[in-house]
Amino acid sequence: MLLENKVAAIFNPANKRSIAWAIAQELDAQGAQLFLGYQNERTKGNVEKLAEELTKPPLALIPLDVTDDEQLANAAAVIKQSSHNLDILVHSLAFAPRECLEKPFLETSREAFAMAMDISAYSLTALCHSFSPLMNDGASIMAMSYFGAEKVIPNYNVMGVAKAALEASVRYLAYDLGPRQIRVNAISAGPLNTLAARGVSGFVDMLDLYKERTPLKRGISGEEVARTALYLASNLSSGVTGETIYVDAGYNIMGLTEER
Repeated sequence: MLLENKVAAIFNPANKRSIAWAIAQELDAQGAQLFLGYQNERTKGNVEKLAEELTKPPLALIPLDVTDDEQLANAAAVIKQSSHNLDILVHSLAFAPRECLEKPFLETSREAFAMAMDISAYSLTALCHSFSPLMNDGASIMAMSYFGAEKVIPNYNVMGVAKAALEASVRYLAYDLGPRQIRVNAISAGPLNTLAARGVSGFVDMLDLYKERTPLKRGISGEEVARTALYLASNLSSGVTGETIYVDAGYNIMGLTEER
């Protein structure tokens, strides 16, 4: 029970396959009490059903569209009114218009670029700004990233640029919040067969190729990402901040691959 008496806010689990839900299950199993976010009324029912599978009811389900400053303020107010301070904050949300993940990056519109950056990158800064006054000293913040932030992944396009901005934001936020011993890190997960990932053109073929080229000769699971989140959420990682931790079966270390 690494997280007994700890309180976590997770934004936003969407369905059973989402990384955010895998993390919610792991933190719950290790004793944490959870606030769970949902984007809108359309997704609220999914989150309510997921919450029934936890070992204990969530402290609250919180509506949060991260592009809406009023909702950010209201979310912070819900947590404040609960008389709980946060020990863990999980940012697991991203979005880009579908056409951006199908057409060449060269054709990204100004509006689509701004939307992807706002939801996928700036939202971490917005969450930290709203919730850091409610966080205990020594708390842990984590965001979900992907290797497309560092190297070109065909069709990932503007999301790769947004993830690069997200990882840079992690480092700057780690610096700003460091005096309070609040740690900020990113997890760069390998490709998982989530609904969000399926929005990337050619994802299924990419997943097969990925498995062939990792040192472990396999993909990863949501549970493996969640266990890394548990490490970052707990005191086991008390000296780690500003880092991007890869959970990708070693794919990121490879240059040239060969059959073996």
